[in-house]
Amino acid sequence: REYYDKYHVRRYGFHGTSHRFVAKETMNFLGLDKNNSKIIVCHLGGGSSVSATLNGECVDTSMGLTPLEGLPMGTRSGDIDPAILEYICRKEKKSIQDVLYVLNHKSGVFGVSGGLSSDFRDLRAAMERGDKLATETLEMFTYRLAKYIGSYTAAMNGVDAIAFTGGIGENADVVRAKVLSYLGYLGIKMDPEMNKKRGENFVLSTEDSKVKVAVIPTNEELAICRETVELVTAAK
Repeated sequence: REYYDKYHVRRYGFHGTSHRFVAKETMNFLGLDKNNSKIIVCHLGGGSSVSATLNGECVDTSMGLTPLEGLPMGTRSGDIDPAILEYICRKEKKSIQDVLYVLNHKSGVFGVSGGLSSDFRDLRAAMERGDKLATETLEMFTYRLAKYIGSYTAAMNGVDAIAFTGGIGENADVVRAKVLSYLGYLGIKMDPEMNKKRGENFVLSTEDSKVKVAVIPTNEELAICRETVELVTAAK
């Protein structure tokens, strides 16, 4: 409480423009009621984050004071035990700034894959060649994402729709398939053929799936334009 009051340490969250746009597009595309809906948006790219939107309002997001918290990302570590910083500083004779640089620029899927790549296309190609570290990296990423989806489902006491967006979310069918393989308990059923699509709004869950799963390409530029119009109109 002291640091919150003195220094405004709080969860700011990031990717807000994308999450707001995609949550609204998901409601419209799937015909959901804004005032009675539970949506989880997975923005997956070089930076990745997850949000929970309950009845049109974002109630949780995976990034915190900085974009370092949450999912493992291209080069960011995501959630770790904070005591790791002191431990590595002591072992490597590094400063806090040195270790924070590693956590921001040399970690995430890049670090876990042994420096192979932060690009999921490279990781997928390596996995298909039988590369062990690439396989472990993809398994780690999808496992962590599935856990976030599970926790946000609990936070909202259910979920109506899950939307994938961002460069990875929109294009990496293997990531979507692996994540959804953890979510059978929600009654989710994936259509393997639909999951191969990309580049447009589409539903990849089957008609009898209890939770709808969709790919909704983000458009942050359009979202910014819309919000600017809202502000200007309100000012008048």
